[in-house]
Amino acid sequence: MESDIVVSVKNLKKNFGRGDILKDISFDLPRGKTLSIIGPSGSGKSTILRCLCQLTNVTGGTIEIDGEPLVKDGLYSAKSELRKIGLKVGMVFQNFNLFPHYSVLQNVVEPQVRVKKIPRKLAEQNAREWLGRMNLSDRVDRYPQQLSGGQQQRVAIARALALNPQVLVFDEPTSALDPELTGEILNVIKDLAAQKMTMIVVTHEMAFARDTSDEVIFMDGGVVVERGDPAQVIDNPKTERARAFLQRFRG
Repeated sequence: MESDIVVSVKNLKKNFGRGDILKDISFDLPRGKTLSIIGPSGSGKSTILRCLCQLTNVTGGTIEIDGEPLVKDGLYSAKSELRKIGLKVGMVFQNFNLFPHYSVLQNVVEPQVRVKKIPRKLAEQNAREWLGRMNLSDRVDRYPQQLSGGQQQRVAIARALALNPQVLVFDEPTSALDPELTGEILNVIKDLAAQKMTMIVVTHEMAFARDTSDEVIFMDGGVVVERGDPAQVIDNPKTERARAFLQRFRG
């Protein structure tokens, strides 16, 4: 059953054996909204995304995706359910994670065929449509190493969207790009936000987070220090820790 809350996280904990990386994290993400997570390196931002995408096992807490429990009170659902829930979350990595031996078109087609069992002809039509929306129609026969970093990231976004996820998560999607290519990718994400794609974006781009997000979470030391309206959190933070962090971006 479709829920108005696409991602619900309650009391999430993650311990890697050298201390808690995540300490009692809770938040809800409504359908069609964009949440940005900001904070210093090592604060646990990317670990949240990895927990949502089943790339990291949680130590405790509850995660629901589109009303279905991925993990409840630290106990995971059955494997068959985990696979079904996993298809609802698409992830875009900071280093693209494209297959170098596949063409641009193959990079978008193969996950549809292998993961979602979509017929190849339909998967190719879908891939061409998404690549066209990313302004890559003239690059479908190229290979990743023949593309700029910005083009590779747009292929990665098209690949994720072609799987029709309920929520799309971005792990610092511009950190591997030259400064002149950063705006290219941020504009793609802004367009998706305008189209009401449900998204979580871990980012160091403060102007983007303020202008595009519906809510911002500031994390430090594995906890949510501050959260709320993007302009409030970024332009007028309430906590000393958030003020100290954000001052670096104003300087």
